Amino acid sequence: MNSTQPLLSLEEVEIAYPKPDGKGWMRIVHDLNLQLEPGGIACLLGPSGCGKSTVLRAICGFEPLQHGQIKLHDKVVSSPTINLAPSQRRVGMVFQDFALFPHLSVIENVIFGLGALPANQRHAVAMDWLGKVSLANKSQAYPHELSGGQQQRVALARAMAPEPDLILLDEPFSSLDVDLRERLASEMRDILKNNGVTALLVTHDQFEAFAIADHIGVMNDGNIVQWDTPYDLYHQPINRYVADFIGRGVFVKGAIQDNAMVEIELGKLKLDNDHHDPIGRVVDVLLRADDIQHDDASPLLAEVIRKTFRGADFLYTLKLASGQEVFAYVPSHHDHHIGEKIGIRLGADHVVTFSD
Repeated sequence: MNSTQPLLSLEEVEIAYPKPDGKGWMRIVHDLNLQLEPGGIACLLGPSGCGKSTVLRAICGFEPLQHGQIKLHDKVVSSPTINLAPSQRRVGMVFQDFALFPHLSVIENVIFGLGALPANQRHAVAMDWLGKVSLANKSQAYPHELSGGQQQRVALARAMAPEPDLILLDEPFSSLDVDLRERLASEMRDILKNNGVTALLVTHDQFEAFAIADHIGVMNDGNIVQWDTPYDLYHQPINRYVADFIGRGVFVKGAIQDNAMVEIELGKLKLDNDHHDPIGRVVDVLLRADDIQHDDASPLLAEVIRKTFRGADFLYTLKLASGQEVFAYVPSHHDHHIGEKIGIRLGADHVVTFSD
């Protein structure tokens, strides 16, 4: 067990706003708990309106708590009776729009956050951080002369230069080209890890979350439904909501068989040894796109009804004999036509089921 004291701890946090009619409160976040270890990178992942950005604002000190507490280094910085000023929390923030000053050069933008340092040290520190994000050669450029990814790194350097204890990132990739997001997320992870920075990100994009985070909290309706590693979120979702939100998949009906098997339309799948549903019970089986494999030799056929070219592969939507639709990733040299029937077989290693 890791005995390291958490750098950030949220305990039973509740955030609420007065209702527009003045009668009562509207809960935005409730019963929220999380811990983040020093040097860890975590992510709050969820749809718009689930409360994830509100949590970031509360950690910064911009939102008061109605219940619970927020601790940094085991010191309470937020509670219903305590709200330490944002400037006293040693927390850096990278905003969704980067919030760079357009009239300042790159180096001047980074220096702007170093007001607490003696004037003769600010330039050297700013250049050091620009070097860490591989932008030392752009120090005299202005934000409009940079790409979106470069602007993002300037914003990160400005947030990290004062060496805060924690960096918060609010949808930092949302304004960038979709094709660049996952790569830039991986680059940001490398920068954070190489410099030992502790960070908490919020996003609605699971691929960004997977690319950057050690742990992810899937949020819904103001609470964390599951806090886990990306791998376990994908392969061991705690409920239908997480299973449906993470990955591209569908639920198909299955019946529990003896010898820890479940039978679905496509055949039988082996269940985990700790599966406890009785024989004969009808369950929902999660089939993701990587659980269905293309196989020209298979007698089991499915009709291609939609396809999306993704470069290295296609995402096919396939219709089974029953009318059930499933997804499949197929290598891009298998370019089948809409309406064509192709051979498929099951290739699921981690079988996830849910019963009523």
